[in-house]
Amino acid sequence: MTLSERILMIAVMSFCAISVLLVLGIVVRSSFSIFQRLFIPSSVIGGFIGLIVIQTLGQFMSADWFVAFGQLPGFLINIVFAGLFLGAAATPLKKIWGLAAPQFCFGQINAWGQYVIGLGLVFVFLGPVFGVPDVFGNLLEIGFQGGHGTVGGMAHTFDKLGWPAGADLGYTVATCGIVFGIVIGMVLINIAVRKGYVSGIRTFDDKEKLERVGVYPRGKQPAAGLQTVQSNSLDSLALHISLVGIAVLIGYGIKELLVLGETFTPVSIQEMGIMESLPLFPLCMIGGVLLQIFLRKTRLDYIADHGQMQRICGASLDFLVVAAIASIRIEFVVAYWMPLSILVAVGAIWNIFTVMYIGPRIFKEAWFERSIAEFGQAMGVTATGLMLLRTVDPDHKTVATEAFGYKQLLHEPVMGGGLWTSLAVPLVMLGSGLVVWFFCLAVLVVAVICWLVFFRTSQTAISTKGIQK
Repeated sequence: MTLSERILMIAVMSFCAISVLLVLGIVVRSSFSIFQRLFIPSSVIGGFIGLIVIQTLGQFMSADWFVAFGQLPGFLINIVFAGLFLGAAATPLKKIWGLAAPQFCFGQINAWGQYVIGLGLVFVFLGPVFGVPDVFGNLLEIGFQGGHGTVGGMAHTFDKLGWPAGADLGYTVATCGIVFGIVIGMVLINIAVRKGYVSGIRTFDDKEKLERVGVYPRGKQPAAGLQTVQSNSLDSLALHISLVGIAVLIGYGIKELLVLGETFTPVSIQEMGIMESLPLFPLCMIGGVLLQIFLRKTRLDYIADHGQMQRICGASLDFLVVAAIASIRIEFVVAYWMPLSILVAVGAIWNIFTVMYIGPRIFKEAWFERSIAEFGQAMGVTATGLMLLRTVDPDHKTVATEAFGYKQLLHEPVMGGGLWTSLAVPLVMLGSGLVVWFFCLAVLVVAVICWLVFFRTSQTAISTKGIQK
C-alpha cells in the first residue's frame, strides 16, 4: 500500500470509527435513563466509549482506526467557528446592546474571573506545590468557556511551544465542564424551584418517552434549514459547505498576513513567534463575519441560510467531541490529576458564585433563567447553557434566550475561544504570565465597576415571571 493510499484509508477508517461511536452513544443514552436525566450528550458518551476501547483494546487493534483522532479536533473547530455567523440575520447593534448589555457584563465578569482565579491559583499554590507551568492556569477558561473545540484548536499551539500535555489536560477540563455543568446546573435548578425563583418547569417524568430519549416524534420533526439554490445548479448543502470553506480560507489568509507582518517587527518580538503560534479558528470566525458582510453588501446574503450553517457546525462539533475525548492520553491526566482536580473544583465554585450571587444583583428580572444559561456556557459550551435554559424556560416566556443569544455575538469574538483566549496562551508560555494576570485582573475590575455603576439592582427577592416578549 502506497503512502497516499494509507492516508486515504486512515481517513476512511477514522470517519467510520467516529460514526460508530456516535451511534453507540445514542444507543447507550436511549437505553439508560440516568444519562437522559442528566442530559449527557450522546457525543460525550460516544467519546468515553472510544476512550475505554482505545485504552483497553487499542494494543490489539490496528492504530489506523484511531491514529487520526488527535488531529481531527484542530481541523473541525475551524469549520465550527467559520460558520458561527454565516447566514445570521442582521440585527441593529443598538437592539443587541440594549438587550444583552447586562448579560455581556455578566459573561465578562465570569470569563475574566476564570483567568484571574486560574492563573492566580497556579502562581500562589499549584505551581510551587505541584510544579505545573504557568499556562496550566489558562486551562480553566480554555476548557470551561471554550470547550473541546477550543482545546483542539489550541493543540498545535501547545505542541509548538513545548507543552503537548496541554491539549489532553484541556480536553479533560472541557469534559469535566460539560458533565459537571449539567449535573450542578440541574441541582441549582432544583434549588431554584424549591425557593420559588422559577415556576412552571416540566420535570423529566413529565416528558414523553421519545422526548426523554432525545428523538423527535413523527410529524413534529423540525426542518434542518432552508434550501437556497436549486439542485439542478448545485446542492444547497454543498453551497453552504463551500461558503464555510471560503470563510476558513479568509481566516488562513489573515493569519498569513499576520505572520508576514510580524517579520517587520523588532527581532525580540519575532523570536517570540506570537503570530505563528496563534491558532487559526478565531481568524476563521472573522473570515465568516467578513464573508457575511460581503454577501449582505452585494445583496446575496439570501443564499446563506443560518439553519443549514448551524447543522454543519453542529455536526462538526459532535464529531469533534467524540474524537477529542477518545484521544485523551490518560498518562498526562494521571500525572496531573491532583492539580487538575483542584483547578476544576475552584473553577466550578467560582461559576456557582456568579450565578447565585451576581445573577440576582445584575439582572432585574428573569435573573435565574439568564444566570443558568451563563452557568452552562461558562462550564461547558453554548449548547449546555441553552439546554439548562430550556429546562427552566421551555416556552421562551422570558427574554433570556434572546438576550443570551445576542450576548454570544459580543462575547465569542473575544472569550471562550475568541481572540483573547487564543492570544493568552502564547503570551503566558513565552514568559509573560504575570503580565497577563494583571491585565486580566484590570479588565475584571472594569467589568465589575460597569456592573456596580450601570447594572446593579437591589432586587434579590426575585420575580418568578420574567420579562414577557
